[in-house]
Amino acid sequence: MKRAFLFLFAFSLVAGMIVIPMVASADTSAGPDLNVAAQTEPTLTPTDPNWLGFAAARDALSEKLNTRIQLVQRYRWAQVEFIQGIVEGCTTDFPEGVEPPVHYFGWRYVITLLNGRSYEVRVSFDLKDVLICDEVTVDLEDVGGGTTTGPIGNVATGPLEIGAQVPNSLSAAAVGYLNQAKAKWVKIQAKDGQDWCGFISNAHAQGFKVLASTLGEPSQITSASYHASFGDYLASLASCGADAIEVHNEPNIEREWPAGQINGASYTALLKVVYPKIKAANNATIVITAAPAPTGFFGAAGCTNNGCNDDVFYQQMAAAGAAQYADCIGVHYNEGVVSPKLSSGDPRDNYPTRYFQTNLNRALSPFPGMVACITEIGYVSPEGYGPLPAAFAWGQDTTVAEQAQWLAEAAVLASQLGNVRLMIIFNLNFTVYGADPQAGYAMVRANNTCPACDALAAVQQ
Repeated sequence: MKRAFLFLFAFSLVAGMIVIPMVASADTSAGPDLNVAAQTEPTLTPTDPNWLGFAAARDALSEKLNTRIQLVQRYRWAQVEFIQGIVEGCTTDFPEGVEPPVHYFGWRYVITLLNGRSYEVRVSFDLKDVLICDEVTVDLEDVGGGTTTGPIGNVATGPLEIGAQVPNSLSAAAVGYLNQAKAKWVKIQAKDGQDWCGFISNAHAQGFKVLASTLGEPSQITSASYHASFGDYLASLASCGADAIEVHNEPNIEREWPAGQINGASYTALLKVVYPKIKAANNATIVITAAPAPTGFFGAAGCTNNGCNDDVFYQQMAAAGAAQYADCIGVHYNEGVVSPKLSSGDPRDNYPTRYFQTNLNRALSPFPGMVACITEIGYVSPEGYGPLPAAFAWGQDTTVAEQAQWLAEAAVLASQLGNVRLMIIFNLNFTVYGADPQAGYAMVRANNTCPACDALAAVQQ
């Protein structure tokens, strides 16, 4: 037996409903083909009947699936005369004491989510009854094709700006994809001594701001003399017009900082030297603390000679006064396999770095009043490339559609939280796919399409 869902006015669920589908199918006044919806959602006008019906269908489906639906791949609709009533061919069995709704006219919506699943939702014209069928009762070929990605919830007006990391070049194709995503920023990885003035000038000419995420020399990074020379290099980037500089990268792990010297206070000593040099060169340049690698690898102690958990590292930075030498707290988030709206349900475990919001809270809680700059956020998907390497196997089931949806949801959520200044996606168009599957994180996929670009553009209406 299958479970169907009836939503009454205000869309409250009648729990525990068990139904047996009818054999007959409904006749429609619109004929066998459903009308094709526009390339975006219905006009956001509260008096538009189709929009009100679609909003009711969307909200009911959100409640059934226990997830707020922000974006859909497409939807199709028809005004329908249900000859035997709205339940015809949808559901027949209702719990004792619950009378089936009696409506003969309404809308049929077939909604396809970004994960590819389709649902039929029927809505009475008076909006009092919303019924989610056991299954879609019309031929999906008649539903039509299309790849509409419509905004259902937009990025809120505020400080948040969105961008993406490129592989240290800004081709015409990359510019096109960035514009497709309505991105305002582009990120580069700048190693000590490299000249990026030409890139910065070109990016500005194309209308983009530039984040330079910088890499110091790990073997020298704790030396006071190196602090001064590295600060001079960062000042040169600021003089060239870098709009933001992230001071070093993931200093809580041995790959980026000398073993035995890894702690937030050691990193803050670097920050204290380079911050005034950057500001003297260009006071408008945003100085961002290096985002630690999100991890609980170092156990209950929080730190070992080889590294520190990110939350402990942030706390050490705060205690050493890092807030006085930064405009923004750097954050990385790159291990998600569920929607950024969730804070439970990861199949691995419920460690806080698994989830977008708890990961963000770990970064900001030691720095009251400061804002976050997410300098790296990404969802890895093997789609189009083959199996992920063993170290990334946790992302094997993530689809490109989910990647697009979750990035868009993260943008909407970050804007609504109000404490995120910058959200840089890792990455735009990397092509390497091996032990480090960078292309799996890319918004531009192997077939040169960019579903995430469309999804991000949709929520920035």
